[in-house]
Amino acid sequence: MTAAPVLLEVVTPQGETIGEAEKLSVHRQPGTLHRAFSVFLFAPDGRMLLQRRALTKYHSAGVWSNTCCGHPHPGEDPAAAATRRTREELGLTPRGLRAAGTVVYHHADEASGLVEHEYNHLFVGVTSLAPRPDPAEVHETALVDAAGLGALRRRAPFSAWFPTVLAAALPEIRRTAPAGGW
Repeated sequence: MTAAPVLLEVVTPQGETIGEAEKLSVHRQPGTLHRAFSVFLFAPDGRMLLQRRALTKYHSAGVWSNTCCGHPHPGEDPAAAATRRTREELGLTPRGLRAAGTVVYHHADEASGLVEHEYNHLFVGVTSLAPRPDPAEVHETALVDAAGLGALRRRAPFSAWFPTVLAAALPEIRRTAPAGGW
């Protein structure tokens, strides 16, 4: 018995749902615009929680990225999906996630040859809980302040989408993060 394909919402550049497509197919060249989300969680001292994606992921394996990212199921509210995936990947149930806008991008992942063409809903929040990562999803985590993030970005690979989602979420990050020099 084979698993049913994972379906994602295909959207217009304005975020209007126009259909569904299989997850891997939307990530193949040239890429199909689909709905996604990105979460940025912060510790009470203002440090950002990052994850290094599992080394076994088919896409962007082993690179650092924001706290959590993924795709809502068709018809699922993006905030509910962000909460669900943060719990599944990191063992954290974020409360009070704040919407931080949306951003559309088209980035290639040179290592896998796949594409991220996403209408991405951004969320920011604070947590005092320690992550309990699922090793199938997350290789490791780190808490970094702004200077630490800069140092890590100079020495380690990050997801292709990270600079775009960080820049788009920065106004809400500055309103939400307790400190950290963001």
